[in-house]
Amino acid sequence: MHLKVHSIHFDADQKLINFINDKIGKLNVFHDQIIGGEVYLRLDNSDSKENKIAEIKLAVPGKDLFAKKQCRSFEEATDTAVEALRRQIRRHKTKSARD
Repeated sequence: MHLKVHSIHFDADQKLINFINDKIGKLNVFHDQIIGGEVYLRLDNSDSKENKIAEIKLAVPGKDLFAKKQCRSFEEATDTAVEALRRQIRRHKTKSARD
């Protein structure tokens, strides 16, 4: 799977990029035909502490899956977004198995 990580208006360190690659790489357990994905990391302009946004788009055969989460850290936002994508993958697989 080919994964692109975009950090908007800041430079993500290698540790964060490795964390994201590891988390998204584990989704291959649930769907072995993931083509690729894109991750966008942004800082929200609000004053709240939960101003880190992770948007993940995965390309699977027949559909694109998307999750966007906002949390206190990029790691937490990535973790919750990957969990949402895992649920979407399972739903997509059961739906395509019925068709």
